[in-house]
Amino acid sequence: MAGQEWASQLAHWGAYEATTDGADILAVRGDRRDPEPTDILQNLPGMVTDPARVTRPAIREGWLRDGPGGSAGRGDEPFVDVDWDTALDLVAREIRRVQTERGPSAIYGGSYGWASAGRFHHALSQVHRFLNCTGGYTRSVNTYSFGASEVILPHVIGPMMELYRTMTSWDVVVEHTRLMVAFGGVSPKNSAVSSGGVLRHRSNAGLREAIDAGMRLVSLTPLRSDSELGEWMPLRPGSDVALMLALSHVLLTEGLADAGFLREYAVGAEVFHDYVVRGRDGGPFDPEWAQALTGVPAEAIRALARDMAATRTMISVSWSLQRARFGEQPIWAAVALAALLGQIGLPGGGFAHGYGTSAAAGVPWMTTKWPSFPQGRNPSDSFIPVARIADMLLHPGESYRYNGETRVYPEISLMYWAGGNPFHHHQDLPRLRRAIGTLDTFVVNESHWTATARHADIVLPTTTHVERNDLGAANNDEVMIAMKRLVPPHGEAWDDYDVFAALSRRLGVAQEFTEGLTVDGWLRRLYDEWAEQLAPTHPDLPSFDHFWSAGEVVMPHPDPTVQFAQFRADPDRHRLSTPSGRIEIFSATVDAFGEPDCPGHPSWLGFPDGDDARFPLTLLANQPRTRLHSQLDMGRTSKGSKIAGREPLTMHPDDARERGIAAGDVVEVVSTQGTAVVGVRITDQMLRGVVQLSTGAWYAPSPGDDRVCLHGNPNVLTPDIPTSALAQGPTGAVLSVEVRPRSRDWPRPDVHRRPSSPDHAR
Repeated sequence: MAGQEWASQLAHWGAYEATTDGADILAVRGDRRDPEPTDILQNLPGMVTDPARVTRPAIREGWLRDGPGGSAGRGDEPFVDVDWDTALDLVAREIRRVQTERGPSAIYGGSYGWASAGRFHHALSQVHRFLNCTGGYTRSVNTYSFGASEVILPHVIGPMMELYRTMTSWDVVVEHTRLMVAFGGVSPKNSAVSSGGVLRHRSNAGLREAIDAGMRLVSLTPLRSDSELGEWMPLRPGSDVALMLALSHVLLTEGLADAGFLREYAVGAEVFHDYVVRGRDGGPFDPEWAQALTGVPAEAIRALARDMAATRTMISVSWSLQRARFGEQPIWAAVALAALLGQIGLPGGGFAHGYGTSAAAGVPWMTTKWPSFPQGRNPSDSFIPVARIADMLLHPGESYRYNGETRVYPEISLMYWAGGNPFHHHQDLPRLRRAIGTLDTFVVNESHWTATARHADIVLPTTTHVERNDLGAANNDEVMIAMKRLVPPHGEAWDDYDVFAALSRRLGVAQEFTEGLTVDGWLRRLYDEWAEQLAPTHPDLPSFDHFWSAGEVVMPHPDPTVQFAQFRADPDRHRLSTPSGRIEIFSATVDAFGEPDCPGHPSWLGFPDGDDARFPLTLLANQPRTRLHSQLDMGRTSKGSKIAGREPLTMHPDDARERGIAAGDVVEVVSTQGTAVVGVRITDQMLRGVVQLSTGAWYAPSPGDDRVCLHGNPNVLTPDIPTSALAQGPTGAVLSVEVRPRSRDWPRPDVHRRPSSPDHAR
């Protein structure tokens, strides 16, 4: 395919059309049905043949010379190119050795699922199916996106993914919501992406339509950019719980709480009432108390609480709030606040977690499931919370608390990663480096030389989504796209499936993994099985050949949703999945766990970033506007946002002026953990005392000091501590820092390329 022949494709940041020169993407444009295609798409042209591509199997020089074993050289040593047979033989031999000598729990299967929007070439499914076939592995539970919410919400109101799937849809918000109180805002940048893809970006349009229909939006966040519409009420980072408690205090002391709703639909309201009204130590949690912590005037808090009680109100909480120390508390406090208002289950009212966090939020999910590649069953029951990877590697055999249980970290010898970049997601990257250094072997399937690939022992080059055939569909899109290969695989890249099929043959489990099918055979089978299951209600679905030729199949769009409507209509027949079947404002279960950092009801436990005079600024490490996580950081849109080749830090003009810093300067952001070298942007559309640095810049440690990232990755600054002993979630969103003019002439980062090879590379 060449010239100006456009072909349809799907990625996590949108459906699009592309044209190629036969080897790489030349240009892209958003799908004709997408009203708001994102600029992130412009990272795609040139990505296939970019200098950062992994083109041949490569092995770290020290591992190839010395064999398996711990090494401090990971991330520093050069790689030696080898042929596929050599690489596959070495990987298969190492998997067999570890399985035989140590058992399946000694292998950690790492993946985060974002590598492809395709239903078949879903890296997480591929690697997990393979490891299941070989005997099992230690897995992770929960996510870096909402790890704390996944654990606390089932105790309080229901499973996180069920709440996400059934969020009140934007159509209902437009018609019924008259006040949306958005803790963390409703971010337009986060609404650009969605796991599994997005055919039409509808979130930002839904918010605009709701405001045009008369909805008042109050965005409570330190950054105006977190919600560019509506009213901005600047809020000190980490003080959301204090504000929620003060709002609750007004509702409870002024007779505005819905006592009838609390009696019928909730448990523990009296405990929460006593806590809020009587308070602790310094008195009640009233607006005057909250004013000193939040920066919001007491009378503004009272006025907002009264407005919330007087009209149909939606309490929206961003995912970002729980990615901090005590991250369970703002989510639980928001549920309690919504319960006091008594509007949960009413059209346009209640609690949402959270609009603006992805393109899928507020868009009804399909009632029928799309095809997916089956992972099989893991014979091993070994797991860890995903954000505790470094703890697991550094402290094997030690005990830790998780969701009321005392567990023990397994001892990991081999880690196999596909479809993810822990050097983006994880906190305290130098510590993660040391942790990975304890492994015998680290194998990575990767298309580009990310930081994770650079820290591996064996890197196997894999295709991107435009170099293979797949089925593309998101859970809340009514269209499945035939994702046809646009260009041949670059270099010696293989599909993940072909990599695992070849390894399965060497390990004697080829039939279990492949079931005798090629990639195209699997696509046909998955489609045919899906169509057969739906035949009783959808008898006119096209054959696979017709679908593949036409390029897509369209299903009926689901009806708008009202979250908890059935529960409200009949709370006995439609009990929640909590122990009481009701909303648990006080949880006897959580209380019995006895965790000091997560008591039995929503509580103010202090600021997540502490109070250190050496670090007077609060850094918000949020998601980037110019890419998805760290994906395609070498792309045009992402690179175009850099300053002097480094990730931009945004500062308030007063904070910059006090430090003698100007826009465009290269400066150092320092914390107790390390230093990030960044470029500076200046804006007054943020709270003074706050700085912002997006995640996702490929980690570029300074030679000789891995505590310094020359590229501006904020996770050299973040401590690797959990949200609490309950959830053990990640905490990288909020921390204390200082910003200072650069102390030396730091070298320009050079990470968007292959690492150096020794002279004897072969």
